[in-house]
Amino acid sequence: MFVDECVIKVQAGDGGRGCVSFRREKFEPWGGPNGGDGGRGGDVVLIGDDDTNNLVDFKYRAHWKAGRGEHGQGKDCNGRHGETVILKLPLGTVVLNEETGLMVAEIVEDGRQVVLCKGGNGGWGNTHFKSSTNRAPRNANPGQPGERGVFRLILKSIADVGLVGFPNAGKSTLITRLTKARPKTAPYPFTTLQPQIGVIEYTEDPREQQHRVQIADIPGLIAGASENRGLGHRFLRHIERCRLLVLLLDMAGNDGRDPREDYATLLRELKLYAPALLQKPRLVVANKMDLENAAACLAKFKRRHRLKVVEVSCLTGAGLPELKKELLKRVLALRAREKDSPSPAT
Repeated sequence: MFVDECVIKVQAGDGGRGCVSFRREKFEPWGGPNGGDGGRGGDVVLIGDDDTNNLVDFKYRAHWKAGRGEHGQGKDCNGRHGETVILKLPLGTVVLNEETGLMVAEIVEDGRQVVLCKGGNGGWGNTHFKSSTNRAPRNANPGQPGERGVFRLILKSIADVGLVGFPNAGKSTLITRLTKARPKTAPYPFTTLQPQIGVIEYTEDPREQQHRVQIADIPGLIAGASENRGLGHRFLRHIERCRLLVLLLDMAGNDGRDPREDYATLLRELKLYAPALLQKPRLVVANKMDLENAAACLAKFKRRHRLKVVEVSCLTGAGLPELKKELLKRVLALRAREKDSPSPAT
């Protein structure tokens, strides 16, 4: 099961209370205060985990609570700190405060830690209240309560390539041919109901440099997707972080479709959802070139849209090696550009 959005209730641990205690020994029956401090409550910590790819662990366990700090004890024994709860999140997760709707964290790096809720401080024991005028203090602090809240987790997949197209354009078949991912395929729309992430392996020779390109298969878009029709916003967000967009078109024009209009509609929906998506590099791939009328449709398409088109047939495999090379070339160039670009000022 793939889960890309859920709500969790989080509570950090309360701090332990301080202790009121006095030293009592054989030859010192009226010793001074020796009450220990309460332990600090455990935090709730988020950590980016590259080995996690969805939020299914949080769908069936919505409540997360860190350990409370132990109470202080006599003989200056401080309470033990509460146990910290660590939540492993897939890269690309956005954390929103459910009450305010504001973003409180964004997990985009493997191993990055963010304290979502801080544990409460432990209370002071009566030792801290000793003074020249109060040699036997009988007061101590209670522990502070830990932070708590309700948060919405939203996953925006991180992949090198985002595969975009209308239902039945052949996206699932293409990702099956290029990677080891096995999404459901069938001759009817919306067979893909959740994003699929596949990895293209470029060499099996250990003597050569290994290259891997992640490609995300986004469920098919329809006109009005930017207004949340069809599968709408829930899946458009998964292409926001992709380096390269691949627009896959059914160039045979099945079901009375016109590839020229399909391309214009895809661009319009991307722009209406997030104008920044049109600033991303994109590659047009013409699928189903093995069918009779595909060549004629491609000629009409090129007359209207003068851009590079990679021709493939997911059914026969024609053009797929060239597509793999083109994807690798573009992704490596984009990675190099990101590496060379100066980091934003903090």
